[in-house]
Amino acid sequence: MEEGSSSEAIFESLNLSPRLFINEVLNVVDDLLDEAFNFFLQEASARLKTDRAAELSKGVSYIRDLIQLTLDQRLQKWEEYCLRFCFSVPEGFLLPEAKDSHGDDLVDLDALTDTNLDAELNSLRDMVSSVGKESAELERELRALEMQSLSSNLTSGSIDEALHLYKEHDATHMFQELTNVASEFRSRLGNLKRKMAEETQHHRADKLKVNHDYVLGLPRSKGFFGAADLKELEEYLGDIRAS
Repeated sequence: MEEGSSSEAIFESLNLSPRLFINEVLNVVDDLLDEAFNFFLQEASARLKTDRAAELSKGVSYIRDLIQLTLDQRLQKWEEYCLRFCFSVPEGFLLPEAKDSHGDDLVDLDALTDTNLDAELNSLRDMVSSVGKESAELERELRALEMQSLSSNLTSGSIDEALHLYKEHDATHMFQELTNVASEFRSRLGNLKRKMAEETQHHRADKLKVNHDYVLGLPRSKGFFGAADLKELEEYLGDIRAS
């Protein structure tokens, strides 16, 4: 949009000034840059605690000049883009003229402006809501990554501890200790089995001896056992088979 062009005339008829808007944006950027580097200089002086304040201020000023140069170049391109595309009215565009004969045919520019503002406001609200959802999702992903990092660190620590123990104890020595423990365990297990077998044999021998003495002491009738004696003998034989 060139100065004195039809686009500028149309904006002025609506009490709008694209150049004023652009200048306001540039002024806001300059103010933010000033505040940022003033804060940076204060924090640097407080944390470094150096007596060479002049050199520190000179270094900060040098960094600011570099950033200011790059920023001015970018903002200049942004200004040209806005004037050429954003605030350029299509060729042949004319504002509706008011007609005195019919009051209903007058174009209510304020109403159109309010409608556009409402639409833009709703669009901005949707964008803010979408950004909020994305921010919440990113926060959840960040927490998940933090938990994963913590778990990975714990696992790494356990592996390092195991490797440290392995290095402290020779593998051959550890294998020899395991072999000795296994041999001792087999020896004790064999002794336990042998002792249990001996106790079982002693128990059976004692039981057979008692039953044998009992049979020898049974009374006889005419060279043969009586009915009661036969019954007791059967019980005795059953006990022998069971043992």
